[in-house]
Amino acid sequence: MNAKLCHTPAQRPLKVGILGGGIAGATVALRLADMGIQTLLIEASSGLVNGPPICHLHAGGNLYREISDDQCLTLLRQSIASVRAYPNSINRRPTVIATPITDSGDAEALLPRLKQVTQEYQRLVDEDPANKVLGEPDQYYRCYSREQFEALATRPMPAHARCQDDWLIPLAHHLDPETLKFPLILVQEYGWSLFRMAATATLALNTASHCELHFHTRATRLEQWPDGWTIHGTHQDGQEQPFKVDFLVNACGFRTGLVDDMAGYRRQRLVEYKAAYVARWQTSGDWPEVIFHGRRGTPDGMAQLTPYPNGVFQLHGMTDGITLFKDGLAASCDISAQPRLPQPYVAQLDNGWQTPDIEARTREAIAHLARLLPAFGKARVGGKPLFGAQQIPGSDPSLRAADVSFEGNHYARVEIVKASSALTAADRIVGRLAELGWLEMDELPLSPSLALTEDQNAAEVEQEAIRLARERGYPDELALTMG
Repeated sequence: MNAKLCHTPAQRPLKVGILGGGIAGATVALRLADMGIQTLLIEASSGLVNGPPICHLHAGGNLYREISDDQCLTLLRQSIASVRAYPNSINRRPTVIATPITDSGDAEALLPRLKQVTQEYQRLVDEDPANKVLGEPDQYYRCYSREQFEALATRPMPAHARCQDDWLIPLAHHLDPETLKFPLILVQEYGWSLFRMAATATLALNTASHCELHFHTRATRLEQWPDGWTIHGTHQDGQEQPFKVDFLVNACGFRTGLVDDMAGYRRQRLVEYKAAYVARWQTSGDWPEVIFHGRRGTPDGMAQLTPYPNGVFQLHGMTDGITLFKDGLAASCDISAQPRLPQPYVAQLDNGWQTPDIEARTREAIAHLARLLPAFGKARVGGKPLFGAQQIPGSDPSLRAADVSFEGNHYARVEIVKASSALTAADRIVGRLAELGWLEMDELPLSPSLALTEDQNAAEVEQEAIRLARERGYPDELALTMG
């Protein structure tokens, strides 16, 4: 990739300011710094990539029956690019999609979509062999009939999964086929480690010669000029510091509306508060991720079991008592671009969770999984929840594929719903800078691979991820590599 950096109208090198060091802001910073663009990243917390619970790629959108096929194909392409940009962050284990008999859906309803996704994956691999990051295209998914599933229950538990059948054997030993509709679908939907993503970005940007990081700093006022912006930042110690930039990227996640308000821009959006829970369950075999479909917001809402090493599992349950929260979906209004969540949720976002809430909601999540997987009822609380708020541009709460929007010549807002959309947003910002004459590109589209991350040592990334997990109060297992 070659890009010629042009001078700004004031005859100085281009400087881009990024507000927010979550997965969106960190990915934009990685892309820009990788291209030699002077980048300033301002983050209110102590480190990069804090935010909503991330546990898988969403390659193809197989977890969401309600979204369009176009969104699924977009998520597939974005997920492949994300694996290439964060090569040491993937947990290579499949996902099993199960439809309980209590659910009104058809277990075969996903099959036409899966065929489309498989065809697109094959096309992408044919286009560039480096895109083969989700296993072999002809093994992207496999269906299991009831007879096949029952036959797997008679097999001994393998110590380690070495083929597709091996991933199903733990489920076959623990699930009653009478409670399920068939087929079960095994998909090469890989896991994504939040902490190894954070470690990847931290190691890369701390040593990047073109990136300037400011932690414990919050933008408190913005001044717009004909040729850019002045960001007035306030440090944790109360000291104020101005930063002059030519182009401003608002990557503040669920707080994006606050920056829009400071910049004088109106934008309709939703914000949804969510949490996932950590449990320990001593069991044998290598487990896949398991999705039990169910109607969102009901007692039978979707249940999700995400495995990590040493018997640690991350749990989602799409009910108001588990992952979702009563009145946890808020919309912006005419006087502010920032949706207002109920104060108790804001307090949790700012100050963390209290022990009684951790215990109660984690136990409810365990019970929700145990309805379908009775042996999981022996699981115990494994740590504090992963939590955060997810922004959704517009007014459609089912939207999953989104990236960036622009205002004028000097402002971009990153509006990703899923982490896999972050690199697409970064590349669209690069395209905008080229349109404005600040870059001359001789290669488009950009390669997903980044020089800052592709040569990183996997063991060093894992060690940094463990350090970050401990620093943030989570079990080491959430940082360890699987597969």
